Amino acid sequence: MSKKDFISLRDFSKYQLLDIISLAKEVKSDSQGLRDYMYGKHVGLLFEKPSLRTKTSFFIGAQQLGANSIYYDPEEVRLGKREEVRDVSRTLSQYLDAIVLRTFSHRNILEFAGFSSIPVINGLSDFCHPSQAIADILTIIELKQEVEGLKVAYIGDSNNVCNSLINAFSVLGGNFYIATPQECAFDQKIIQEAKNKFNQSNGSLTLGVSPQEAAEGADVLYTDVWSSMGSEKEAEQRKKIFQDFQINGKILKKAKSNCIVMHCLPAHRGQEIADEVIEGDNSVVFLQAANRLHAAKAILMFTCDK
Repeated sequence: MSKKDFISLRDFSKYQLLDIISLAKEVKSDSQGLRDYMYGKHVGLLFEKPSLRTKTSFFIGAQQLGANSIYYDPEEVRLGKREEVRDVSRTLSQYLDAIVLRTFSHRNILEFAGFSSIPVINGLSDFCHPSQAIADILTIIELKQEVEGLKVAYIGDSNNVCNSLINAFSVLGGNFYIATPQECAFDQKIIQEAKNKFNQSNGSLTLGVSPQEAAEGADVLYTDVWSSMGSEKEAEQRKKIFQDFQINGKILKKAKSNCIVMHCLPAHRGQEIADEVIEGDNSVVFLQAANRLHAAKAILMFTCDK
């Protein structure tokens, strides 16, 4: 039986994504009943980048499913520097039953998965953040019942989180609007692939609109930091570029009154999102964060299916 990796949401069908979401709902409602699902298994977390939610959700999630967790910090392995990626991959395959890899370079994940004999889970790369998107979709479905027919407005940087949301909505449907400065280039391969899938899912992808146009009548407003990990040196320049791309009270008023506001965290309050919005009645940011645990458990169950 071939292993199942979790690298990018563009690798999955609508049926598979809905299956993962269904698993997340199940573990959220009946976590005790699944506490032995991964009994006796060992899950490694190999992280090159700092993490709060991803580390905690997969570490605790594995334990709640009955598995043992081991964490490797950035200096412990020094992937590709102290030791070749392929050597680390083949070595850990001898000890573990699954690995969660959080890395600066998506190429590291692809190489690691190529040499691994155990499931590899993408805990974030510079290209995408699929586990975050699973938690996001779970949150939206919990509060809005379905994805199809919704208007979802993403306002901010065309980053790895945005890429995974494009992948998710292209498969599941929904009308996804992205407002981002002209200086932010999209990965054209993602866009072309997504447009083809949006046509099949009866959804739509709209790029290059203003924040006001994206927010008009939106069911969901979503944002992320303007400077991702690894681009901190550009922070001051990016503040100028993104100064008109903040989710604030004026933007929120353009959305539907029952619109939900989302942010994957960590948030730079006063930059991409106003403090009164993240603390406001429309904000579901911390429900979204809580759902990271259930998403992580569902991904582990999916990849390590008995």
